[in-house]
Amino acid sequence: MITHHATVPRALISVHDLMPETLSQVRAILAELERLRRVPVTLLVVPGRAWNPAELATLRAFAHDGHRLAAHGWYHHSERFGGLGHRLHGALFSRRVAEHLALDEAGILALLRRSHAWFADHGFAAPRWYVPPAWALGSVPRARLATAAPFAYYELFNGWFEASSGRFLSLPLLGYEADRAIRAPLLRAWNRLNRARARYQPLVRIGIHPDDFNLRLAAELRADLTHYPPASAADETAAWQACRSQTA
Repeated sequence: MITHHATVPRALISVHDLMPETLSQVRAILAELERLRRVPVTLLVVPGRAWNPAELATLRAFAHDGHRLAAHGWYHHSERFGGLGHRLHGALFSRRVAEHLALDEAGILALLRRSHAWFADHGFAAPRWYVPPAWALGSVPRARLATAAPFAYYELFNGWFEASSGRFLSLPLLGYEADRAIRAPLLRAWNRLNRARARYQPLVRIGIHPDDFNLRLAAELRADLTHYPPASAADETAAWQACRSQTA
């Protein structure tokens, strides 16, 4: 933990699964976030989909408006399961989106490089952030990320990883993708736990999926967005500095 005093943390807001198929939902989410004065945010871009020129222009407009573009897998779908662990992960949590879990180390590193290169190939600034689908990085040693992969930071289920130093910043995560009835009580319990954790940390992550404002936890999502003030770049920097000082 960074601090031991209860406080209201600032929110790091990300919008997941930005692809051509979800552009209309993402536009609606950004309009709602603007109304709540919770922009700019981080947009998790799925590069391997079939982006046409108009959709790429929309993505450029998002970046121009100040939103941070992060890479989010390659295709956001697994054609096959990579073993029993992947199959269980899919059944309980990720379904078929955790594409890293179907790959070995070489395959994961190749996916990371391909995902990173897509942005420059299409005229975007190279992203420094990578978020694996379902936050599942797969079987690649973290030390390899500094030498064989192009991203500076990785967001995982339990926090952020800095590739160059190997430091890990634990951050609570709130989620709302209750697209099945059984998910609603599980996510509510998870969010209660992480709201309690967040009282003793400077930052909390709010992850928004394309349909979340229309699902069972939409009211909780709006309440959390209202409760937690937005984080700034300075807040992120301060959190990393505190993490580095604690691990120095």
